[in-house]
Amino acid sequence: MSLVVLAEEGEGYTPPGAGDFQLPPIIDSIEWFTKPYLQAILSALVIIAFLYVASRKGSLVPSRVQFAGEGLYGFVRKDLGRDILGTEHFLKFLPLIFSLFIFVALNNVFGIIPFIQFPTMSLIGFPIALTLVVWITYLWVGIRTKGPIGYFKQEMFPPGVPWWVYFVLSPIELAKVLLVQPLTMALRLFANMFAGHLLLLVFILGGEYMLLHGSGPSPVLSFAAFGMGIVMTFFELLVQLLQAYVFALLTALYLASSLSEEH
Repeated sequence: MSLVVLAEEGEGYTPPGAGDFQLPPIIDSIEWFTKPYLQAILSALVIIAFLYVASRKGSLVPSRVQFAGEGLYGFVRKDLGRDILGTEHFLKFLPLIFSLFIFVALNNVFGIIPFIQFPTMSLIGFPIALTLVVWITYLWVGIRTKGPIGYFKQEMFPPGVPWWVYFVLSPIELAKVLLVQPLTMALRLFANMFAGHLLLLVFILGGEYMLLHGSGPSPVLSFAAFGMGIVMTFFELLVQLLQAYVFALLTALYLASSLSEEH
């Protein structure tokens, strides 16, 4: 008997939905202190501890932790820092880019770690908070580098365009800088983590229900659902790391745009 039939017969199966992302507070008197907030604090402590252990002894023959830390830092330094921002500017912004990358990556991977199994970034407030940091930073860099008039003139009036096109293009370019870029940056991270976790819930909870409460072929089909859940877990890991990379990459690109003389 399929899950749809079981649900129609009122036998208790409730498919996962947005309500599964609204977690109760850990302490009843502190409503905002939920599991995702605890994860965000935990991730910061884990990152601090990891970087401390990786950097406290600069051995010529690195330990595994030092090797991992240096490899991660070197990757961000070269691919997301120097290659995008250039040798003149990248060191000033490397701490921000590196911190965002490793923080987002760990909080995304929480979604598949046993006993945690919830991606922090699947709550829209966290991507919005991180995006605000990026948005304020690249606006500040652009205004500080070129002045407010120079910065918005460059953004709103790209060269090589007929003057009459600016009547349509300039408002679009202004909206892109002030609204579209930060909005899409936050929504991309949130939507990928939300959809990926929801998909895992569908396979795992559906398989569990068929195994425990189904009849006929349902218990057998539950193993197919569990198998798909395992496959999707590895796929979700790839998406989680990729979204952390994309978030850090966009940060570097927006900063590079604020520093550049022309588009």
